[in-house]
Amino acid sequence: MFGNKAQMQNMLKKAKKMQEEMQKMQDELRQKTVDVSVGGGAVSLSMSGDKLITSLKISKDAINPDDSEMLEDLITTAVNEASKKADEMIAQGMSKVTGGLGLPGGMF
Repeated sequence: MFGNKAQMQNMLKKAKKMQEEMQKMQDELRQKTVDVSVGGGAVSLSMSGDKLITSLKISKDAINPDDSEMLEDLITTAVNEASKKADEMIAQGMSKVTGGLGLPGGMF
């Protein structure tokens, strides 16, 4: 598979460097956030790069005790949109490190 020991060592060095860069990128992404707003601003949410909700704001106009399903739907939509945006941010960040190798999600 590898022509000689030097090639194998070079490949291992490159793999180690990529792993270090990936770890650095993951740390950077954890510090970033994505923001979404749904229902005309009725629910606003911020999510970190490691997909933790860091802020949730609900407009008083969105709170209707007689229609809790609407608020539940708005929160669900906001969380799903933020999660999707966080996934896109993570994929973009990781593609910078991997050079578009297309590694599966569990690989980073």
